[in-house]
Amino acid sequence: MNTPFDPIKIGIVSISDRASSGVYVDKGLPALQDWLTRALQNPIRFEPRLIPDEQARISATLIELVDAGCNLVLTTGGTGPALRDVTPEATLAVAHKEMPGFGEQMRQISLKFVPTAILSRQVAVIRHQSLIINLPGQPKAIQETLEGLKDAEGQSLMAGIFAAVPYCVDLIGGPYMETNDAVCKAFRPKSAMRPLSL
Repeated sequence: MNTPFDPIKIGIVSISDRASSGVYVDKGLPALQDWLTRALQNPIRFEPRLIPDEQARISATLIELVDAGCNLVLTTGGTGPALRDVTPEATLAVAHKEMPGFGEQMRQISLKFVPTAILSRQVAVIRHQSLIINLPGQPKAIQETLEGLKDAEGQSLMAGIFAAVPYCVDLIGGPYMETNDAVCKAFRPKSAMRPLSL
């Protein structure tokens, strides 16, 4: 199928001791894949990984996905204060640049629902030409932080973090990502917008 949109490869990583060992069914990867498929018009090739809460393994997986050409890598799980929660440490260990605004905005969104959002330690970083973002562990929170908050009429009350992702990927030399505005409208300066050639 011919499409005017650049293909993009996205790494999705669910980090959980219990899900990776089969104690319960992982919900993180399906939630990420479903949301991204609805939010992006680009043809997407997903690189899914389900791994335990082991810092060296997480770092190695992130490096592997970046080296495989994933310009965007989203993780879910392992960002709380528990002893086994080491996703932020593993992510920072492979970073070339830290992008603190993503974590700040995710906590602001989640605080609208639960006071324990201040316990979340999600980070976002750049490694080479890839943006890596830690997301919350619950599918509902994943959607809220990516998409933002809307009123009953569908008007935006608070922007989700994904609104800034396509322009960030532009700036680091990745493919041009086109969003489905009904799900999440990407923000770019006018000078950075690409005319759609159908």
